[in-house]
Amino acid sequence: MKEIKNKGWSVTLAGLGINLALGILYTWSIFKQAIKESITAGDGRFNWDIASLNDPYAVCCLVFAFTMIFAGRLQDKLSPRITAIIGGILTGAGLIVISQFSNLTSWILGFGILTGMGLGFGYASATPPAIKWFPPSKTGMIAGIVVAGFGLASVYIAPLANFLIIKFGLNQSMLIFGAAFLVVVCFLSMFLVNPPEGYTPEETKPKAGTSAPTTVKKTENFSPGQMIRTGTFYKLWFMYFVGAGAALIIIGGVAGMAKKSMGEYAWIVVALMAVGNAGGRIIAGIISDKIGRTRTLLIMMSFQSVVIFSLLFIGETQVYLLVLAATLIGFNYGTNLSLFPSATKDYFGLKNFGVNYGLVFSAWGVGGFVFPRVAQTFVAKTGTPEIAYIMSAVLLIASALISLTTKAPESIPEGVSALERFNET
Repeated sequence: MKEIKNKGWSVTLAGLGINLALGILYTWSIFKQAIKESITAGDGRFNWDIASLNDPYAVCCLVFAFTMIFAGRLQDKLSPRITAIIGGILTGAGLIVISQFSNLTSWILGFGILTGMGLGFGYASATPPAIKWFPPSKTGMIAGIVVAGFGLASVYIAPLANFLIIKFGLNQSMLIFGAAFLVVVCFLSMFLVNPPEGYTPEETKPKAGTSAPTTVKKTENFSPGQMIRTGTFYKLWFMYFVGAGAALIIIGGVAGMAKKSMGEYAWIVVALMAVGNAGGRIIAGIISDKIGRTRTLLIMMSFQSVVIFSLLFIGETQVYLLVLAATLIGFNYGTNLSLFPSATKDYFGLKNFGVNYGLVFSAWGVGGFVFPRVAQTFVAKTGTPEIAYIMSAVLLIASALISLTTKAPESIPEGVSALERFNET
């Protein structure tokens, strides 16, 4: 029998690289600040309502998340390579579109819809093939490494965007990013490949005289229709909705928060938050492989609640406290992006992981759409985001309590749903 070459690490690194490009989403606060300054200056380039500043970002989050459902199904049925190429083309096209226009409608279409769809196709294709090459005991770690790229992207995109905007202006900067990311994502897509049918990672085979690993129990493969008929799915969905949405309020506006005290160096806070974001994804993945997903979720949700509540007592001129809080919020947020895909795989199996995680990930999109818009409404009416911070902290505590009751479904629900029939076509 021909020996199968393990391509796990090349696939993992390709997925990491793709996410390093797609992570431009987390640099929105830099772009938003440039647009806000144009509106305030009245230079005529961006004639937006100040209350609409977050709209392209919010739409992008929503489109990104729901595209994941269809993109996940495509990579399950067809291939991660083709799915990622589609993602690269759409992401680049969206950024190129907004490089030519300054009106809100074009930015919602370009950044919100086209780039949002591109992120969905690209992100959906990166993690599934990587974790399929590794044993269950490494699911959290590998998922964390792949998605860390998305969080880490702002470390280089934030200062680069700041430099390009100063030198060439916002629109020209979008053209440069669009062309570059189109090429990079499409090239790295060539390295994404699933293991052959029947492949079993060597590490899962017990050594002589030892028992099989017990870190992760054998899981039934749930279809999407079966998954959405379990209480576990809705618990995961709600926790993801809150965990993502609460943090995205801060991530989408952190540059503006730091602008008064740090001026043109506000991008440093964005970059440090990105370091925390990436670190949270990897560290939470490794820890959850050891102590379990729900225990890690309990710790993360509780800690995030405390940190966001502390923002009520941190002034805009308290630079060090602001940087520390932003980094911790980024870290806690990052844990979501490795814990929830890992939990989806643990609880519902690997066979339909792409589309199943797409459904769970829709919570991220709804949270990213709802929370920032609610926060922006509070700011427009009261001049402060404090009510949004309190709301987020309370919901995070509720999510921490829900994590205590979350576990793998005991059995697969009977019957066939409309969603299940859709997945079979």
